Amino acid sequence: MIIIDDIMVSEEIRDKRFCCDLEKCAGACCVEGDAGAPLEEEEISLLEDMIDEIKPFMRKEGIEVIEKNGIFDFDMAGEYVTPLIKDKDCAFVIYQDGVAKCAIEKAWEEEKVSFQKPISCHLYPIRITKNKDFEAVNYHKWYICQSACTLGKKLQLPLYQFLKVPLIRKYGEDWYGKLVKEIE
Repeated sequence: MIIIDDIMVSEEIRDKRFCCDLEKCAGACCVEGDAGAPLEEEEISLLEDMIDEIKPFMRKEGIEVIEKNGIFDFDMAGEYVTPLIKDKDCAFVIYQDGVAKCAIEKAWEEEKVSFQKPISCHLYPIRITKNKDFEAVNYHKWYICQSACTLGKKLQLPLYQFLKVPLIRKYGEDWYGKLVKEIE
């Protein structure tokens, strides 16, 4: 375990080789599973404030879900998550050339919103567990990411380097610098 500023980081973050291979997985992490993407409470407020700017990028089915049920749901543990379309696709999923992508991120790329996408999506396959006194940063192993593991091994790209931008977004450049120094 690596500890940086009261944040416990699994050694898999250092050791795992990983690079998303969207041509092979087609964005399966956005449509597989038993719940939507985890949301932080402040992200719900951001989505509520920006939903009118995001809707033009969404699919009709996603808009219907959020208009009927709201922009968040709860998973089986009672945690906030994005709502799903027919218990499958995230309500914010759009398809481009057969690949699942994010309408929120598309609106961000087009400079319509200032929020890129939920941090849980940006950090995937890292999952963060919040405890009373610390956060734990862990690798989430899922069969749908096998092609990403294969590509990461081929490129010799460590997970912490692949996810540099979202790790900095979550914890800041100073924290990421400490992580890199500890690892290297």
